[in-house]
Amino acid sequence: MTRRAYDPEIAPIVPMLPVESDWSDIGAARAQMEEMVKMVPAPPNAEQGVVFADRTVPGPPGAPDVRVRVYRPEASGDGAPRPAVLYVHGGGFCFGSIEFEHLSAVATTRATGAVVVSVEYRLAPEHRFPAGIEDCYAALCWLAGEADALAVDRERMALMGQSAGGGLCAGLALMARDRGGPKLCLQVLGMPELDHRLETPSMRDFVDTPLWNRPNAIESWRCYLGDAPGDVSPYASPAIAEDLSGLPPAFISTMEFDPLRDEGIEFALRLLRAGVPVELHQYPGTFHGSQLVAAAGVSKRSQNDMMGALQRALQQR
Repeated sequence: MTRRAYDPEIAPIVPMLPVESDWSDIGAARAQMEEMVKMVPAPPNAEQGVVFADRTVPGPPGAPDVRVRVYRPEASGDGAPRPAVLYVHGGGFCFGSIEFEHLSAVATTRATGAVVVSVEYRLAPEHRFPAGIEDCYAALCWLAGEADALAVDRERMALMGQSAGGGLCAGLALMARDRGGPKLCLQVLGMPELDHRLETPSMRDFVDTPLWNRPNAIESWRCYLGDAPGDVSPYASPAIAEDLSGLPPAFISTMEFDPLRDEGIEFALRLLRAGVPVELHQYPGTFHGSQLVAAAGVSKRSQNDMMGALQRALQQR
């Protein structure tokens, strides 16, 4: 592995993390990932103050229903409608689940006081684009449509996702704009996977970075779009969208030694040029998923920055 100037609090874990990933048996790889999640002990009282329940909501036309998990603060408050967040998990379009990012959804609920709806969307390669994003859009429309029953304020709804989840959220924001869908007050795009072309300098340079690198990105897009995708939709690859005007404000974070770094920064700059408010954070010494070292100062900063932006957007009326 190439020597890089990782943050001193993060560097010790780098040799223990995988660089190569086996995508040949997606089912086995998913099971291995889920087992890894189960091995990580949850912090004491991790779910305290948050209640949650699984529900099934109508899926896209002609497609199966979509499973969601609805989180809300345990305290009832004054009964006023709460803000809401549609939470989209990551995993390269092929991996991940509600369970995989359960504690992150809990933390988001606790930090913001919002109703959080986490989506179990269909995964590639069994279900290629547009299955996953259409599932997420169906969940977003359900959230807006059931706002009264969920005690949610339709004027304070945000999207949130990291990695492929961030890319899906960027595509969802475009889709909601173009279809006249639910109004959104913020799109939170953490380390977003946005560009199927794989041509940025960071994507070309970082071939052996831990957890995510160019070979993984190639396989991710191949699974999501197929071997011969033809004309690619901007809802799949938001970086190719020609018109970014009229989109909701964005929070975008990137990590220094992440092949996705440059596409995130360029997308932020293009949003700004299109008149969209953007808060952009680039964290030095980090890599894709380095927030696993939650005690590191840079990890705490990135989490606090993300939650702070979400809190500010959801409090505005």
